[in-house]
Amino acid sequence: MILLVVLASILIAGVTIYQYKEQARDYHDNRLERKETQVRQSVEYTLKSTTYPVTTENLGLIFNLQIYQIANVQNQRLNIYDLEGQLIKSSRAKFEIDSISNCLDYHILKRLEASPDKRYVEEKTVAGDNYRASYTYIKDSKLKPIGILNLPYYEDDSFNNMELREFLMRLGAVYFLMLLIAIGLAYFISTYITRSLQTISERLDKTDLTKSNQKIVIENPSEEIKKLVDSYNAMIDELEHSAAKLARSEREQAWREMAKQVAHEIKNPLTPMRLSVQSFENKFDPKDPDIKKKVAEYSKTLIQQIDTMSSIASAFSSFAEMPAQQNETLNVVHIVKLALDIFNEEYIHFISEEEELIAKLDRTQLIRVVTNLVKNAIQAVPEVDAPRILVSVVADGDFIKIGVADNGIGIEDNYTEKVFEPKFTTKSSGMGLGLGMVKTIVETYKGSIDFTSKPGKGTVFTVRFPRENSE
Repeated sequence: MILLVVLASILIAGVTIYQYKEQARDYHDNRLERKETQVRQSVEYTLKSTTYPVTTENLGLIFNLQIYQIANVQNQRLNIYDLEGQLIKSSRAKFEIDSISNCLDYHILKRLEASPDKRYVEEKTVAGDNYRASYTYIKDSKLKPIGILNLPYYEDDSFNNMELREFLMRLGAVYFLMLLIAIGLAYFISTYITRSLQTISERLDKTDLTKSNQKIVIENPSEEIKKLVDSYNAMIDELEHSAAKLARSEREQAWREMAKQVAHEIKNPLTPMRLSVQSFENKFDPKDPDIKKKVAEYSKTLIQQIDTMSSIASAFSSFAEMPAQQNETLNVVHIVKLALDIFNEEYIHFISEEEELIAKLDRTQLIRVVTNLVKNAIQAVPEVDAPRILVSVVADGDFIKIGVADNGIGIEDNYTEKVFEPKFTTKSSGMGLGLGMVKTIVETYKGSIDFTSKPGKGTVFTVRFPRENSE
């Protein structure tokens, strides 16, 4: 709207200036023609009333005094030249004999002679002013040219320019007022429009597929805004419906995968159990003197497989059960040391520069976090010549950082995004539930867990818990 007003004002100002120039040009054309007609009538009257023969040679005598009378009466300067372009008489009281100023240019004579109406008007600029000069033939009674009549004419546009300036000032004042009105209207209209758009924009920024999104409610919206709002609200309904279907599908898929994994893990110990029973059945001999030893070996094999199945059930149960928040004020350094006592591997090392780092955590859940991370590290180093696992506890600002680093096989890049998912494990045994359970516990206590890994070099898991002031 503002741009339209500005462009309109510029356009109208340009058209106005052009129109004034055209009017001024037409005015001077007509004025020069009128002057020329009046002067020619006076010249013709003088030629008819003279007693001298009307020839080129006598033009100086014929208009000796009459040229001044004509100039005064018509208020117009005039000059008379012969057919060769030499000045014969001028209405100026004095003039200097000058070969340049008192002799017409050759191109003027040629153009006058070539003109159909035997009239030529020269236009040029002198000292910043527009200057015109008309040239016509002076003819005798037989219409034979005997001289050239020249009327110099200076265009005086001071009045027109003054009127143009006044008009442009008035026009500028009107358009300045219109511009102010346009700015005001544009502000209120844009505010009305953008208020609704801002509301829609804020809702779009807050749209989250994982949460319930509010619909947009705008009172008395325009038709376009109403269509936009309706489309957004319809999209929100569709998103919620799709999110619910997706969540249900993901849960079903997760449990299907979990069920497959559980079935697979249970089948692993069942196969050796079945083979052991069949072998015992085929080789059982009550009279064998070593029967007791064989029964003991058979029982040991079955017990081992039963324990494996029991550990699978325990892992699944531990993952499915959310950890309870039983906050205690604990010395994390001491608890981590206790958690490492159950491991007999000599390549497990513990370091901490602090004797005491306090946090509010559940003792059992903290031990579960440490033992699961260490177990994963142990399973990552069986093929390493010089295995090493380093567990550290350090202060990190307002957090306590627990690190578990190993020099094992590392984690391939295509598995990094799935490490904490409760799905299949990359190991030959296990449910793949340990890290998923660890992440759940850590986030329950407002902590964080991440890792860095290089295949063939090792992995470092880092857990951060909020730190409590020991004072």
